[in-house]
Amino acid sequence: MKIFLDTSEVDIISKHCKPGLIDGVTTNPTLMMQAGRNPIDVIKDISALFPDDSSISAEVVADTAEEMISQAKQYYSISSNITIKVPCTEEGLKACKVLSAKNIPVNVTLIFSATQAILCAKAGAKYVSPFVGRCEDNGLSGIGLIESIRTIYDRNNIDTQILAASIRTTEHVTNAFIAGTDIVTLPPSILKKMYKHDLTDQGIDQFDKDWKKVNHK
Repeated sequence: MKIFLDTSEVDIISKHCKPGLIDGVTTNPTLMMQAGRNPIDVIKDISALFPDDSSISAEVVADTAEEMISQAKQYYSISSNITIKVPCTEEGLKACKVLSAKNIPVNVTLIFSATQAILCAKAGAKYVSPFVGRCEDNGLSGIGLIESIRTIYDRNNIDTQILAASIRTTEHVTNAFIAGTDIVTLPPSILKKMYKHDLTDQGIDQFDKDWKKVNHK
């Protein structure tokens, strides 16, 4: 059971890494460029925060498999903890097949059906990323999709890991793990909510009051 952060903000990632509960990161090159930063530099900074056996997903943006593979080289040469993220398209899976044959881990993203997940596994993907929230936006069950992929992978002894993405609530986190996902990638705002519960806050407040009474006496 692993938790990844879905953000490209290096300072935020660094802060949330300190408790030791974050296992990796998924990034978005569009957001990096909007922030005025070179994606290569951002990936280097994020990679340096994690051990070699973690996973930092660096997304390639191109139309052809050849272009994706060319872009990927700039990323996977940074560190052994880099995972190349490609879309679930015919060209993306071509690139996945080539990169996986070189023992370069690949995360195939934008998964909305079990049949797509089957093709990803055939292409050698290390991770598949079903989009839970976006499935729900379109009247589909994102959690049900995870359950279907889990069943198929288990029955066929497939090693590809399920990485639940588009996580929008803490309930998504809970239900995704119940459904059998290996990993969830979530925004920092959801991670913060996972720490919180009203009863915990009430308990801490009561402990604090009791402690002050004891000290006063």
